Amino acid sequence: MCVYIVIGCPPVTVSDVGKRLLVGRKLRSAQLGETLLPKRIALPVFASDALSSVAYAPDEILLTLSLAGLAAYAFSWKIAILVAIVMLVVVASYRQNVHAYPSGGGDYEVATVNLGPNAGLTVASALLVDYVLTVAVSISSGVQNAKSVVPFIDGHEGWIAAIATLVLMSFNLRGVRESGTFFAIPTYCFMVAILSMVGYGLFRIVVLDQPIQAHSAQYGIEPDPDYAAFSGFLMIALLARAFSSGCAALTGVEAISNGVPAFRKPKSRNAATTLLMLGTLSVTMLIGVVTLANLTNLRLIDTGHSHYTLNGQRVEVVEETAIGQLAAAVFSDFRPGFYFVVAATMIILFLAANTAFNGFPVLGSILARDGYLPRQLHTRGDRLAYSNGIVVLAFFAIVLVLTFRADVTALIQLYVVGVFVSFTVSQLGMLRHWTRLLRTERDPATRSQIIRSRIINAVGLTMTGTVLVIVLLSKFTQGAYIAIIAMSVLFLIMKLIRRHYDAVGEETALVADEDRLLPSRVHAIVLVSKLHKPTARALAFAKATRPNTLEALTVDVDPEETERLRSKWEEMGIDIPLKVVSSPYREVTQPILDYVKNVRSESPRDVVTVYIPEYVVGHWWEQILHNQSDLRLKGRLLFTPGVMVTSVPYLLSSSDKAERRMRRDDAPDVRRTLHQ
Repeated sequence: MCVYIVIGCPPVTVSDVGKRLLVGRKLRSAQLGETLLPKRIALPVFASDALSSVAYAPDEILLTLSLAGLAAYAFSWKIAILVAIVMLVVVASYRQNVHAYPSGGGDYEVATVNLGPNAGLTVASALLVDYVLTVAVSISSGVQNAKSVVPFIDGHEGWIAAIATLVLMSFNLRGVRESGTFFAIPTYCFMVAILSMVGYGLFRIVVLDQPIQAHSAQYGIEPDPDYAAFSGFLMIALLARAFSSGCAALTGVEAISNGVPAFRKPKSRNAATTLLMLGTLSVTMLIGVVTLANLTNLRLIDTGHSHYTLNGQRVEVVEETAIGQLAAAVFSDFRPGFYFVVAATMIILFLAANTAFNGFPVLGSILARDGYLPRQLHTRGDRLAYSNGIVVLAFFAIVLVLTFRADVTALIQLYVVGVFVSFTVSQLGMLRHWTRLLRTERDPATRSQIIRSRIINAVGLTMTGTVLVIVLLSKFTQGAYIAIIAMSVLFLIMKLIRRHYDAVGEETALVADEDRLLPSRVHAIVLVSKLHKPTARALAFAKATRPNTLEALTVDVDPEETERLRSKWEEMGIDIPLKVVSSPYREVTQPILDYVKNVRSESPRDVVTVYIPEYVVGHWWEQILHNQSDLRLKGRLLFTPGVMVTSVPYLLSSSDKAERRMRRDDAPDVRRTLHQ
């Protein structure tokens, strides 16, 4: 029988008020339905990463092509079209995923169910690494864009990115719906800004026939000597590298399939619609930006490899992003338009990391539920968000931005690998899913629908598998190997965690009634150092439990002190026998351990309960002055089979302050289950 006890709200403290201001009021578990998202909020929450990649994917294409000089720029629009085709295929494939697996496991669930646990863990490790990189790349790109408006950031990019990550973490700790509402306006502003810039720029160039030139159009490009001969294998390798960098535009597409449970009903249909909106907007903006860059003769260089030239001579130029240059050129006669585009881009790049802050904690929770990550990642926080997962993601992202100093070009080489691993394995899993269903399905209409879905996923598998090979070949030596190593290490860690949980579960499982048998006898031992109130309380408590045998035990480290204790013991008329253990070397812990083990060896079926009087103090420095030998002794006794350790607390006056400090940690709606 289970008895549920509801505990009411505790008094509110000053520190609790501070936490509420930061995170918001606590939500009951029953309020989870209130956090579900409509499509207009789900789009910026789950698609901001893919949408924001428009701000740096064209840059990475042009930067890579600049290694071969201006001649290679002729391939930029072709690469952009290839990236767009891949995105549309992936979006179509993931629309099948959200209908087939709406529980929120996404690629991990698809791979685990259809290909086995190892495939699922491969996908999970790839996605977890990619989510961390998403935060690092998005925040770093936002910082780089902000430099054109706020020059003092130059030289401090890493620390600024770390602070921005902490701010974003605090917003996400307030919950998915609240953070999504906050992020919706900047995301829609970015869409309006980019589409307006592309539309107005094309209108000026095509309709009004106005010559618009980017600021960098006046410069030539001196290629990297290694790629100066842009032909043969070098040309193929460079184009493959540019294509793989441009595929950064696809990151974040899988987040919607992981976040289906966060949508309002009908969940699958709303998620599929949001995916379609994401694909349409991303492709439109990406093609528009690359087209405008070609029409305005925009140039970008990979600093340190290719160089700007003017009249045949190298020149040093302050590098600006493609979006910044295009906005300045298109809105040359309307400066508010320029500032609007730059500001919206800067903000969306910071907020694009929000996609990872929604994907990583959910995936971490599912993995924790399955025993592959620590169980703490499975619990929800005050705002029904997976708070522990949010904090873990922020920590690793901060480590990355500080290590790489928020350098987007360096981080982008680690990027994309993980997401295409998950894309490819997921599509293979979906292919097996539809094939398995076809074996049993007999209805012609349903079979036709399954065949159509299988064809879509087969095309997706072919496309993403090809891109994965290209990405691995073109980026491995550029830094992708670091991401692969990180995935492998994470894979092994998760396997070891699962092995540990399985071993603990097997070891602690009840076997018939053997673990519910009562011990033959209970032998209670109360540890005594001196006769005072804590000792008296421990003796009284031990006596109240009515053990079969009860005795007090002290260690003789000072004969005079031991004799005074004996005399006082007899003087007080205590009816519990006091046993003295000698200690020639003045050691306390080992003689007690030896005595307890001896009691156990004499009666192996008995349980020995050791009662330790312990001070409860209110200040950390008081803890240093008390209880140290008790802590060491407890640590040793806990490893002794058949021995139970009970601390008998005695509250000193300073403990009142500590008790008041801890009240703020009490939940207003705590439900405890007592099994009887």
